[in-house]
Amino acid sequence: MTAIDEVNITYQMIGARSVLIIDLVESVRLIEENEQETVGRWIEFVDHIELDILPNCAGRLKKRLGDGLLIDFDRPRDACTAALAIRAACREENRDRPPSQHFLLRMGIDVANVLEDDYDLYGHGVNRAARLMALATPGDILISADARNQAIDELDAGFEDLGECYLKHIREPVRTYRVLPPGEVRSAAVPGTQVSLNPTLAIVPFTPRLPSPEHLVVGEILSDELIQVFSTSQTINVISHLSTSAFTGRIIDLGVVRKKFSAEFVLSGRFSSDGQQIELFAELADTATGRVIWSEEVRDRLNSLYNVERAMISKIVASVSNAINLAELRRARSLPLPNLQTHSLLMAAITLMHRMSRRDFQRSFEMLEEVVHRAGRQSVPHSWMAKWHVLKMQQGWSENAHQDSSNARVAAERALDADPDSSLALTIDGLVQTHILKDHDTATERYQSAVKANPNNSLAWLLKGTDHAFTGDGVTAVADTQKAIQLSPLDPHRYYYDTLAATAYLADHQFQQAREFADRSLRANRFHTSSLRAKAIACWQLGQRDEARRVGKTLMEMEPNLTISSWKARTPSIGHAICDEWAYTLKKVGVPE
Repeated sequence: MTAIDEVNITYQMIGARSVLIIDLVESVRLIEENEQETVGRWIEFVDHIELDILPNCAGRLKKRLGDGLLIDFDRPRDACTAALAIRAACREENRDRPPSQHFLLRMGIDVANVLEDDYDLYGHGVNRAARLMALATPGDILISADARNQAIDELDAGFEDLGECYLKHIREPVRTYRVLPPGEVRSAAVPGTQVSLNPTLAIVPFTPRLPSPEHLVVGEILSDELIQVFSTSQTINVISHLSTSAFTGRIIDLGVVRKKFSAEFVLSGRFSSDGQQIELFAELADTATGRVIWSEEVRDRLNSLYNVERAMISKIVASVSNAINLAELRRARSLPLPNLQTHSLLMAAITLMHRMSRRDFQRSFEMLEEVVHRAGRQSVPHSWMAKWHVLKMQQGWSENAHQDSSNARVAAERALDADPDSSLALTIDGLVQTHILKDHDTATERYQSAVKANPNNSLAWLLKGTDHAFTGDGVTAVADTQKAIQLSPLDPHRYYYDTLAATAYLADHQFQQAREFADRSLRANRFHTSSLRAKAIACWQLGQRDEARRVGKTLMEMEPNLTISSWKARTPSIGHAICDEWAYTLKKVGVPE
């Protein structure tokens, strides 16, 4: 026998088997905090599973995966019985320990034909069980419909239908159920309620420096106006005024607020007023750390609180939104993905997506993938994933335009499948219709449905206006864009609004305004090639030919493979007169044919 023969491994098909895969949540953190104790506890717990639980369920511990287990059973019923027993044993193991030291398990079960060697199991069933485990939240046992259907008549346990779930690297969705202990019945789950996608902000009534009945009223009005504006946000949850009014005139205990409202952030402040002017000091605190992450002193006329513009309110809202985004981004960059809350991942992904640095852009994709895996039954993560693919193509970074187009369409479809009435999902599908399919009629329908579902959706108004710009309807484009900007004090990615506003003004031949918006966009994000194209066109039309050529040179440095033909192939304006107008100007500023 040769050395090669000695290491040959023989695989055999062993038929339909039930596979249970278990993962220890946050094992890296637990080991980092106390390596010796955690490893010892885990080894002891696994020994208990192997010696005391599996023999009663005809189970074989096929493989230890460090912080996970691969277990093989004859029947799905046995896999479910073992999973429930393992979860109960885990809760008992945690009983006298603080929550930070608890073992939390995620489990996935599937049934299928598998291949086996001396060391491992292989096959679709193993892969699906692993993906179901990854989809589960801590403490959950998820099972495929195939396995559940074979177990339901033999098992005294409940099952909660989670619908069609999209699993990583598995093309078709898998009908998925949550395994419940005997006697436990849950109401039908609203898709996605298990995972929070937005951080929560509590705004407590502002405190007057000189307490008086009229000043207390002003403090209530300030917090109420801020809550009203934040309630339109698609990325931040805000606690109602009726709930936070209980803290009027009280010293704020961040721990109490966090526990009572599950709020990650608290906005509070003090103010003084002479009846004409108001001087406000506001601060935003992270309830987990107790740190103040933003503070500012703002002065304005008292009657500005009642004006349509509400300049003071808009300024505070924009600053607080940006501070929350940066806080979540810092958190996301300081911790590994498995240890992050889903809302931190999502906000960080959205922020990095719009920075237009290739490294940040790729990192945002990894974060969005993780959010999709955790909350794949919600429309929001699929919507942002679709936008990511569209932005990749717009920025000229796509190495496979056909694949990215397909990915954008699929993600947008999944978002609408999850929630057909979601204003965000309708908006992003409109973006896909505009930029990928060049179907302006369908895009218009999507945008109209989006603003009907949420008239305050500034992104829907913005993209609706841009779609009109691509067809040469500059007047409507400018009107819709102005509406979007009016509604967008919450949006920390203002450069994106500015660059699309520049496009709208180009279509309306208001070239000075187009240049001003392009300049504003580039000051915030100098890597955005759409802003460079808009500025180059505006400068040329204004007769600023040298500046236009300088911008064109920068554009070609940023996107060296850009040509007129490649731009025409991807621009939604193709087939309209405005496309020829812009193509002619881009050629003049140095973009090759």
